[in-house]
Amino acid sequence: MAKFSKLEVLNTIVRTGIVPVYYNKNSETARNVLEACYLGGIRAFEFTNRGDFAQDVFAKLVKYAAKECPEMILGVGSIVDAPTASMYMQTGANFVVGPLFNPDVAKVCNRRLVPYTPGCGSVSEIGFAQEAGCDLCKIFPAGSVGGVSFVSNILAPMPWTMIMATGSVEPTEENLSAWFRSGVTAVGMGSKLFPKEAIITGNFQVITDLCEKALKYVKK
Repeated sequence: MAKFSKLEVLNTIVRTGIVPVYYNKNSETARNVLEACYLGGIRAFEFTNRGDFAQDVFAKLVKYAAKECPEMILGVGSIVDAPTASMYMQTGANFVVGPLFNPDVAKVCNRRLVPYTPGCGSVSEIGFAQEAGCDLCKIFPAGSVGGVSFVSNILAPMPWTMIMATGSVEPTEENLSAWFRSGVTAVGMGSKLFPKEAIITGNFQVITDLCEKALKYVKK
C-alpha cells in the first residue's frame, strides 16, 4: 500500500522539480543509487519496470527506504497496463508513471488515490488524460515531441496543465533552465543523472553531487 497520500506526492514533485528515473536488476546497486539520490536532496524516485523480476527489486527498495530514507517517495515507471499497476501499488508504489496513456491504469490508480502520470505526445492525449483524472502528465519523449516550445505552446491555451518532461533532460543549468522557463512542473531524468562509470566503480557520491547541483539549478 502507498505510504504517502496523493497530495503529498504531487506537492513533493512540485516542490523538488526532479524525479530520477532508474532501473537496475541488482537490488544492492539500486539501494545505493536510491540512497545517493536521497542524500542529494531528491524526495521522489521512479523505479522503472524494465526487467525480469523488477517487482522483487522494487519491493526490497520500498522496505529499505522505509528505514533508511523515510522521506523518499517511491513510485514505479514504464507501466502500460492496469494489472501491473495494481501489483506495484500493492507492493508500495506511491505513484505510477507510464510511457503512454491507458485509461484502465487511470481507473485502478484513481480507486486507490495514487497519482498516475501517463506519457503523452500530443495536446489531445494530455486532454484525454486530464479527463481521466491525471493531474500531472508526462510529455514523452520530450525532446522528440517538440521540446521546450511544445511545453509553452500547450500552456498558452491550457494554462492549468501540469507537465513533467522526460527525455532529453540533462543535469546542467542551461538544460534545466530552458525546461523550467518553458513552464514544466517537473522533469524526469534518467541516464544523465547516473553515469555508467560511477555505477560500475561504486562511486555513488558522483550521483549525490549531480542531484545537489541539479536541484540548485531548478531552484535558481
